[in-house]
Amino acid sequence: MIRIATLAAAALLGLTAVPAQAQDASVTLTFETGARTGKVMVALFNSEANYQTNAPFASAEADASGETATAVFSNLPAGDYAVRAFHDVNGDGRMNTNPFGMPSEPYAFSNNAVGMMGPASWERAHFAVSGATAQTISIK
Repeated sequence: MIRIATLAAAALLGLTAVPAQAQDASVTLTFETGARTGKVMVALFNSEANYQTNAPFASAEADASGETATAVFSNLPAGDYAVRAFHDVNGDGRMNTNPFGMPSEPYAFSNNAVGMMGPASWERAHFAVSGATAQTISIK
């Protein structure tokens, strides 16, 4: 009798072990591009360490033939993410640079963050994802 009362009290207090349901989150990124050629190459990062070492959690390509290009990442665990993207205008699959190593194709970061003499910092670019999340990013 005491055991049943203890289990009932635990249940009322929410102390019973109930398996947690995985939360499916998604990120929809809409890129405003200047040229209607090539693709937008998108890298999604799930930690500051991966962002700094350029080790993406996931990547995508978005067709840039229209006024905007859209990339969607689905079934993500909730957490903080950041995006690096560039507009591969000539379609060669890589970020082209000038002789000094500066990008010669448009690029952008989540939150429309801007970097100083390099990529935008994780602090400026990261955003929280806990459900359906959307951002519009201008590629310059």
